[in-house]
Amino acid sequence: MPAAASSSSYHPHHRASLRSRATPLLLIVVLAVFAVTELLRSRTGLPAPAGRPGSATAATSSSSSSSVASANHSVAQRKILLDPAFTPRLPRQSPLSLSLSARNALPPRNTDRFPTLPDGHLKVVLYVHNRPRYLRLVVDSLSRVQGIGEALLIVSHDGYFPEMDRIVQGIDFCQVKQVFAPYSPHLFPDAFPGVSPGDCRSNDKAKEKGCRGDPDQYGNHRAPRIVSLKHHWWWMMNTVWDGMEEARDFDGHILFIEEDHYIFPNAYRNAQLLVDLKPKKCPQCYAINLAPSDVKSKGEGWESLVAEKMGNIGYAFNRTVWRKIHAKAKQFCVFDEYNWDITMWATVYPSFGAPVYSLRGPRRSAAHFGKCGLHQGQGPSNVCVDNGSGAVELEDADKVPNIKADWPIHIIQRQEGYQAGFKGWGGWGDRRDRELCLSFAYMYHVKDPSSL
Repeated sequence: MPAAASSSSYHPHHRASLRSRATPLLLIVVLAVFAVTELLRSRTGLPAPAGRPGSATAATSSSSSSSVASANHSVAQRKILLDPAFTPRLPRQSPLSLSLSARNALPPRNTDRFPTLPDGHLKVVLYVHNRPRYLRLVVDSLSRVQGIGEALLIVSHDGYFPEMDRIVQGIDFCQVKQVFAPYSPHLFPDAFPGVSPGDCRSNDKAKEKGCRGDPDQYGNHRAPRIVSLKHHWWWMMNTVWDGMEEARDFDGHILFIEEDHYIFPNAYRNAQLLVDLKPKKCPQCYAINLAPSDVKSKGEGWESLVAEKMGNIGYAFNRTVWRKIHAKAKQFCVFDEYNWDITMWATVYPSFGAPVYSLRGPRRSAAHFGKCGLHQGQGPSNVCVDNGSGAVELEDADKVPNIKADWPIHIIQRQEGYQAGFKGWGGWGDRRDRELCLSFAYMYHVKDPSSL
């Protein structure tokens, strides 16, 4: 066809013209990527990535970290020392990783419809992986929550998946900000934190195979799909509390939910009530929860508040508690357990020296509905949630705030489940994962030996 012929037979002056236009464009792209890289590094105060030991940034980053901290007003940097022998270092970012980091700096959407956040509001963090059917259910449930228009919803993505992005882009019922974990293993198909060439797999013997990696306590090597769960949670916590402009001066509680948590219409108002009651009814409580720690429980139905071990469904705490958690970064990062919540129960919370109680109501305001995770829903007899079939049936009491300020409090002192002494399920034996995890704890702070 003539059109095809013309597209494959450019004259020399056409090619020269194209080259003259393409060269400046390519230069602009290269400069933009470099600028974003240096901006991100200056925000973190970390050294240059491995592979550039001779660069000016690598040579000066440690000596100029204090001046960066004083000049950078957008990040609340503190001087910390979590491990005297450790030097934080983040992997070299890919173009996709850099573009996601740039998106992380964008302001929240929907501020034209929801221009202000009232006093006493909660920030809500929804952390997601790649289960779009689940996410649609959660977003639909959030759209029905009383008071959600008063909140800032922060959606933290483990890597980048277009369908998950599109679902979040469609949220119109509150302010919403998206952040993407730029060091997610899902973004690095051919390099760490993904699978690097020469990495050991499964239960390979490194010496026999000539491969690289440190096995866990059970002899198994890292699986990027598995370790991403703990990496994402820890990156998210550090970013939300210490690196995000919208939360860095926030002294209230931040509520954390996941893509397989169905949120009841009364959840936001109940959470506010619990936050207000916690100092009076349970001053020893570290957090509030929207559901019992037993994910299968609907609650006791008592006319009393309940204090028990901190659960992993709809939990909220303040910056004071985050500082205690952050100070235990080394314990969190070296424990051979790929689940963030089990790591917290087995090593971080016990290190606080007293039971870690969380305050909740006698009825749940959120429910876990997921069956398609890493541990469930993989067999023919355990089918995944599909097209809304996992929606939770609500009773009338679940649709309105149902917590009373004059209720007494019942403390469940016997804490079931994972506790100190549990050695972990493994999956977290590779020192590269442990070092990346600890580096996340330094992203928004300055390493300073004098801080001990």
